[in-house]
Amino acid sequence: MKLKMIAGALLISSWSGVTYADADAQIDQSFFPYKDAVPSYEGLEAGMTITSSTAGDFKDVLDPAMYDYISSGMYEMRVMETTSFDLHPEYIQATRDNLGSTELGDEVGAISGWVAGRAFLGDPDENDPRAGEKLAWNYKYGYNWGDNAAIYPFFWKYRNYDTGNIERTLKFNFHFLNYKGRVNDPEGRASIPPDNLFRGIYVQVLDPFDVKNTQLLIQRNVDDLKRDNAWLYLGFQRRVRRLATGQVTDAFLGSDLMIEDFEGYNGRVSDQSWTYGGTVDVLLPFYHHNDLPLVDADVKNPEKDGYKFVDFAGQGGCFPVIDWQLRKAYILESTPVDPNHPIGKRVHYIDAQTFTIPRTNIYDRAGNLWKTFIIGQADPEHHLEANKGSGVSIDDSFSMVDVQAKHCTTGQFKGQVDPSLNPTSLFTPQNMRATGR
Repeated sequence: MKLKMIAGALLISSWSGVTYADADAQIDQSFFPYKDAVPSYEGLEAGMTITSSTAGDFKDVLDPAMYDYISSGMYEMRVMETTSFDLHPEYIQATRDNLGSTELGDEVGAISGWVAGRAFLGDPDENDPRAGEKLAWNYKYGYNWGDNAAIYPFFWKYRNYDTGNIERTLKFNFHFLNYKGRVNDPEGRASIPPDNLFRGIYVQVLDPFDVKNTQLLIQRNVDDLKRDNAWLYLGFQRRVRRLATGQVTDAFLGSDLMIEDFEGYNGRVSDQSWTYGGTVDVLLPFYHHNDLPLVDADVKNPEKDGYKFVDFAGQGGCFPVIDWQLRKAYILESTPVDPNHPIGKRVHYIDAQTFTIPRTNIYDRAGNLWKTFIIGQADPEHHLEANKGSGVSIDDSFSMVDVQAKHCTTGQFKGQVDPSLNPTSLFTPQNMRATGR
């Protein structure tokens, strides 16, 4: 590891080649951006609600789609103070240990030297043609859901944007497991087999009956230039089959999301061209779950432990009833390499502290706004008891609005950072067959 080389030495910034004498300054800039001051904007105050009559006053700190929603009266945005979402100390230490070791290869998707933690520190350099790619790697190697976690259960509701009618409700379990870059498990930083895999995602549908026990398994390779292994189990067919590459961009189970949309972006770095679009202060959906007006996602079958979920309101009931914070973010554009991809580009707003993707605007191939994605981030210290101390920015609500089809899909999470819910045996095709019987 690089830690023993840091003290008293000059370091090379992975972004731009600028030398730094102080590793702590790099760590503070990346992981504690609000240590000395928080961003501010004239007239913006914690506790206020931005409405159609005041949206124009805050246009500069709203992304274009959110400005349009609020100014047209489709949504009202509640503002809270900017707070620090501290990531787990072991993830920060892994970043320090690995500082300066990661290098990009000659082609997009090629990288070497990464072991664990954040690959590239400091703000991107606008003169660096590969700055966007480095942001993408920081997201891929981020601490989203930590080493392993589950959304247990996860409710998706399909809604008519004009009438607000809930057309369909699906209940899932989602599971996440990192095979590499683990920093907070009983084996310390040791990787777990198989050696060629980076991450696993397992999804099981619990309800309704017609799609019950549909399962999805994704095994992401360590080598980003290799295709993911992906399988789908359909209950009515009672067999596991390989997922064709093109299916990750189809509507997943009739929703407004594609598999590639999961977590903000669920694909390979090499599948996109990446462009850094600047650093901004922008309102993002970060909040304290326990301080919100919460509801039962399933009124007839509330959670036995009393857990309540984020509510939805606004046009069509498509928008989460949450608080938003003014936060430092990086604008990152991703353009699919495949010319047959249905998306023209995505514009992501990556939170500079957590490297989650709480806001994405999606454009069609003609350049028109197609869909907008909100992924609400909850502070683990104001969530389930089991999540406290996890250092994970909890995905806690989502809204995918298809502005062209006038439809939306909303998500209500019960995210749990609990290794016992994510045994390695869960992330195998054999488990899918056994569970499907």
